[in-house]
Amino acid sequence: MTTLKAQLQEDLTAAIKTRDELRSSTIRLTLAAVTAQEVAGTTKRELSDAEVLNVIAKEAKKRREAAEAFDGAGRAESAAQERAEGEVLAGYLPKQLSDEELAEIVAAAVAESGASGPQAMGAVMKLVKPKVEGLADGGRVAAAVKAALAG
Repeated sequence: MTTLKAQLQEDLTAAIKTRDELRSSTIRLTLAAVTAQEVAGTTKRELSDAEVLNVIAKEAKKRREAAEAFDGAGRAESAAQERAEGEVLAGYLPKQLSDEELAEIVAAAVAESGASGPQAMGAVMKLVKPKVEGLADGGRVAAAVKAALAG
């Protein structure tokens, strides 16, 4: 079984061979982020697939935020480039939960904890977070929990 990092390296080689500039530059930057994470700290170490997935998720989030910033500044071409890079990275991430699936998980956690009102948000988040790790953005999860506790 190949690791996620090895898969990225194979995809980079394929993108370079096909002269796919978008894929090759995006994967290069992602591999650089993975390497930076590996050498961070006191000793160099090999990242697990879950840790590499977290790095990819962070890179995808950076692309989304940059696209929003470019849109706000009226730079549509740069925003489109960031979105395209985000799409490349999305191919390596697990399928995200739909709003309905997320609301279902949150409703079950609210029922399980017996929480009511916004002050119980922390208790509900503690139950929801492990179930949706890597499957939903933290902001979406927090918004769903807030909505469920509000009424």
